[in-house]
Amino acid sequence: MNRTILHLDLDAFYCAVEENRNPELRGKAFAVGGKPEERGVVSSCSYAARRNGVRSAMPMSQALRLCPGLIIVSGHHRAYGEVSRQVMARLWDLTALVEQISIDEAFLDISDIQDNPGRIARGLQARIREELHLPCSIGIASNKLVAKIATEVGKALALKRIKAQGLVEPPNALTVVRLGEEAAFLNPLPADMLWGVGPKTSKRLAELGIHTIGDIAKWPENELIYLFGENGRDLARHAKGIDNRPVETERETKSISQEITFSRDVRDDKALERTIREQAVEVARQLRKNELAGSTIKLKIRWPDFTTLTRQKTLNHRTDQEDEIATVARELMKSVRKPNQYVRLIGVGVSGLGAPIRQLGLWDEDHEKSRKLQEAVDTLRERFGKDVIHKGEVE
Repeated sequence: MNRTILHLDLDAFYCAVEENRNPELRGKAFAVGGKPEERGVVSSCSYAARRNGVRSAMPMSQALRLCPGLIIVSGHHRAYGEVSRQVMARLWDLTALVEQISIDEAFLDISDIQDNPGRIARGLQARIREELHLPCSIGIASNKLVAKIATEVGKALALKRIKAQGLVEPPNALTVVRLGEEAAFLNPLPADMLWGVGPKTSKRLAELGIHTIGDIAKWPENELIYLFGENGRDLARHAKGIDNRPVETERETKSISQEITFSRDVRDDKALERTIREQAVEVARQLRKNELAGSTIKLKIRWPDFTTLTRQKTLNHRTDQEDEIATVARELMKSVRKPNQYVRLIGVGVSGLGAPIRQLGLWDEDHEKSRKLQEAVDTLRERFGKDVIHKGEVE
């Protein structure tokens, strides 16, 4: 199954938080960390400081030699933790599939969000910037490996461009690697950008005349395994842009939803109802995939003036069936939308989640047949894509 993975990295996170705490630091060379006389090290440094060669994990005494006017700021780790939680909450608003890998970095699986990935990323960047006043860079690809490298490449190119313009500002980069272009994207990059290539492996690769990721990809997998053991198998796959690891999250799923911002405002009733139907199908599929069902069906709708409404209805039972979800969502839309009123965004969600409750009774046989049919449809969509089968509609 093809995935769309978004990797988000907050740009110079500690420094960005400190600039929000003290705006006078903006544009200045400063570092967050310990005092040089106490053998302190640089935890993070501003982009102005980086222009002078200052880097994270560098002894603060060395940083001061490179940048004599460097301002040293003591860290406020409680504040960093709180701001990080605020960022992650906004990621969870977008999808339940979030894997936080550090205080300032996370992966999101946005495969099931029915919108252009680049538009999703720009919207996320804008929200974090406008609501939390933080810059971030994003990479998007079909897997975690390439998405993370895309972020790194995007940041480096953006900073090079910013420097050429004589500016000092965060990269705010966005890089998208299209499906099928993973290997071509990786080929010219230095070998040590690949996961699993540390200093020792990098040195050994250089001795073999291997300097780029493309060079690694040209070597037979069995030879790499012979040279590097099991790490050689990973090197061979990763160099070709192959990474099958899913986004892993331990957070309990509280809701599952789909939403789309139309490229042009829509007022056609059938188009809106068709969109709701498609979203209900995806929400129901995710519920069944996670062995969940929900009792509260929600509709989110936004008008062209950006006024946003949410309406919901709680059932007396839990459901994972697309027909029921779509029917309730359509009723909710009709309760708030005037005839011919344009719509900018629409979304369908289900909350109040728990294990599906299977009712025993007179209609068990029909219910079981319906469920087996639905499972067969889910399997087809999983193998051949969500558009492989559609439910017929009477005109």
